[in-house]
Amino acid sequence: MSRRSLRDWLAGRDKRPLAVSVTALLLAAAIPSLAPASADQPRAAAETSKPAFSETRTIDRTFVNADGSVTPVLTKDVTVTADQTENLRGRQRILISWKGAQPSGGRATNPYGDTGMAQEYPVMILQCRGTDDPKAPATQRLSPSTCFTASVAERSQIARGAAESTWLADRYNTAADRQRLSGVDPFPNPATCPGADVPDSATHLTPFVAVGSNAKTYASCNADQMPPEAAVGAAFPPAEIAAFTDLDGTGQVQFEVRSDVENESLGCNDKVRCSVVVIPILGLSCDKPSVPSTTLDRSCRKGGRFPAGSSNFAGQGVDQAVSPALWWSESNWRNRFTIPITFGLPPNTCDLLDPRPPTGFYGSELLAQAGLQWAPAYCLRKDRFKFQLNQTSDVAGWNLMLKNEAAAAEVSSARDSVGAKVGYAPTAVTGFAVGYAIDKPDNAGEFTNLRLNARLLAKLYTQSYVGSALGQGHPGLAKNPLGLMNDPEFQRLNPGLSTISQEAGATVLSLSNDSDVLQQLTSYIAEDPDARAFIAGKPDPWGMVVNPSYKDVSIPTEGWPLLDTYIPKTEDPCRQANPGIYFNQLAAPVTTLAKIATVVLDAWPNVQTRCDKDQGTGLFKLGRIDRQNFGSRFVLGIVSLGDADRYGLRTAALQTKPGTFVAPSDASMAAALRLTRQKQENGPFVLDQADVRKSASAYPGTMVVYTAAKISGAVPADAKKVAQFIRVSTTEGQRPGNGNGQLPGGFLPIVDSGATRPLFRSAQRVAQLVAEQKADPTTDGGGSDGTGGTDSSGGLPPGGGTAGGGTLPTGGGAGAAPGGVAAPAGGASGGPSTGASTAPGGGTAPVAMPATQAVGSRTAGGLLPSLLILGLIGIAVASGVRFFVQPTRPASPGAAGR
Repeated sequence: MSRRSLRDWLAGRDKRPLAVSVTALLLAAAIPSLAPASADQPRAAAETSKPAFSETRTIDRTFVNADGSVTPVLTKDVTVTADQTENLRGRQRILISWKGAQPSGGRATNPYGDTGMAQEYPVMILQCRGTDDPKAPATQRLSPSTCFTASVAERSQIARGAAESTWLADRYNTAADRQRLSGVDPFPNPATCPGADVPDSATHLTPFVAVGSNAKTYASCNADQMPPEAAVGAAFPPAEIAAFTDLDGTGQVQFEVRSDVENESLGCNDKVRCSVVVIPILGLSCDKPSVPSTTLDRSCRKGGRFPAGSSNFAGQGVDQAVSPALWWSESNWRNRFTIPITFGLPPNTCDLLDPRPPTGFYGSELLAQAGLQWAPAYCLRKDRFKFQLNQTSDVAGWNLMLKNEAAAAEVSSARDSVGAKVGYAPTAVTGFAVGYAIDKPDNAGEFTNLRLNARLLAKLYTQSYVGSALGQGHPGLAKNPLGLMNDPEFQRLNPGLSTISQEAGATVLSLSNDSDVLQQLTSYIAEDPDARAFIAGKPDPWGMVVNPSYKDVSIPTEGWPLLDTYIPKTEDPCRQANPGIYFNQLAAPVTTLAKIATVVLDAWPNVQTRCDKDQGTGLFKLGRIDRQNFGSRFVLGIVSLGDADRYGLRTAALQTKPGTFVAPSDASMAAALRLTRQKQENGPFVLDQADVRKSASAYPGTMVVYTAAKISGAVPADAKKVAQFIRVSTTEGQRPGNGNGQLPGGFLPIVDSGATRPLFRSAQRVAQLVAEQKADPTTDGGGSDGTGGTDSSGGLPPGGGTAGGGTLPTGGGAGAAPGGVAAPAGGASGGPSTGASTAPGGGTAPVAMPATQAVGSRTAGGLLPSLLILGLIGIAVASGVRFFVQPTRPASPGAAGR
């Protein structure tokens, strides 16, 4: 029997008589979708050492001698790896590592964009359109002109002397590229590129060939001849980087890829082939010298003026022959490593390809990254519905669900059901983290091991750091540290960091609206005796005291108040013209976790204390401070684990037991789940932070996102869709990966084994109840507070699994893919504003709940065939005989809607 026919029978779709043999049943066990991995196993993509790309090549630098012989100067066996290459999203960061490269010298303060050019022997990394596939059409081939840079200095050179025109001696350059004017044919006229053609100079232009609405060739001779994404003050900072190689020849960076949403001119998307190009700079290979040798010959053969491992903070000149400025020159270009990358479907896929009105699920932003990958697995299948995640506050989503104005709510805690019968189906295990970008002093790279405890978070949230001299006038706080970096408690946990104060160090960027994330975070603070004592007014061991405005503030809370009212007294004319509450300007909370993630990603604090004077009007205005410079970054924010994984953000380890700090991971989230208790059947699983404080392995930021829906009194058509969503999302939607319909990083898969088994079984049970709309009169989904009743281990749900821990393919009823195989997907989830649907980085559009269409039943009859299999296995093994079974097809309350 084929795998397809077996899957069809298991889904109840094949009406033909079926001969079931032991061989066929063993084949069923071999279908990957029927045997999910244990929840306790690490994620295949995120937590294993096997890279998505790995290549080792021998690269070299050679000199041609006067007699025509060739002398090897440097030969290196370099290995380059990348951890992710497929189904990428805009602004996602991938980890690129290398070994065997030439150690760098003259480390720049900022390796991104043109500020990284003043280094020697770095590794240049760029994103380019096209590939090196020899079978690809010429229009899809990689070249320097399809690689994007954010500045002219990175791609074009105008040299006033031989010492700065070393590419003319590159032995591998073509004759055309060794002319005085090269790179563009015909060469631009002076009106287009003034100063590019100057007597006694050499100029090479590396044009950029754009696509999309900006499709044209940009000469790249000055700022006016660059694509719009390279403009001064562009929306996104440069992504290309001249990365430093350590003394042992190794290095790694988180490289940010851009889709056509962020860079239309580059144009990378699901249909356009693109690559990340990694070029270890070894220096130019030089042609046969003149006799006698010239300045050009000698300049080409230079080996650098900075010792390996040294810094160039002053931005002094470097030897051009070993700098990244000539990455395009053939000696360097031929040593490139090309990493092919693919992008997932665009955020608006469902809107473009599915004309049906969406069915809105409202609530938790923690589900955003999963929703982004899940949505097309629904809208691209006609036997499913058009799923849309609209990100709102948890309480707003809950209230819409209770009023039947939303099909379901996505929440992470028990809420008042106001007498309605509501079930909580565990849909995702994820959480929050303190994301950060912090640099080591002396430009020694990123700090990667941040540790925080509850009292430090209490200090940040209670606005107890004074920020600057402006805050030192606050009554009662004059002796408090300026920021976290100046706090002895922080320094003890994180030794060796810079103590140079910044206003951004006085705050952690957080949410301005109510959220279950804040409830969980403040519960963590509330369970810590030192943090509680600090909030109650007890100084810490170094004498720091709580901001009087927050003394005895009530926690836990799902909404953090801004209570301070201090307005500094100052002679600053700007502040006199714009008086404001200083500590609130430091905190400046925002409405979504996605916004916080981009703040950390760009190292651009949301601190609103910058003052500018409009030269036209003479008026002062306060606004956001500048992006922090690489090498002196210090910014913290509360982020979702899904966003942290997508954007490659560092996340802090949080203290549990004294001296024990736990970082987010699959293992630490599974450990937290083992501490949860389901206090009432079909209710949420409660994680008590008091229990977390006793654990050496549980991550405090672990949270479960539930699909909360009525199990009686719901709109019938919506109920069937919700049941389908729960079944599909908790089966095929739990397969780790970046692909459409899969579970992205930052989430622990929910499977029918290990720590997540009770969640899986509870989800299947709730799905059945939602579909049937026959609420058990003893069940209310947790009542007003989710408490009461006895602990539940999540018994076997109807059609939900087997006693041995494996799962049969009931996930999704008739609407699920046969055998749980995901359909092609990749679309948008909701966005950052209440009652609106957005994609990350996209616009916001109000979403009205449509009248739900009538649901046609495509009945699976999945339960009866599954039970037949179980019985037949035992009989077949015992007797070795075959049985012929005609499966019945009773009406299924969980059938999918259209």
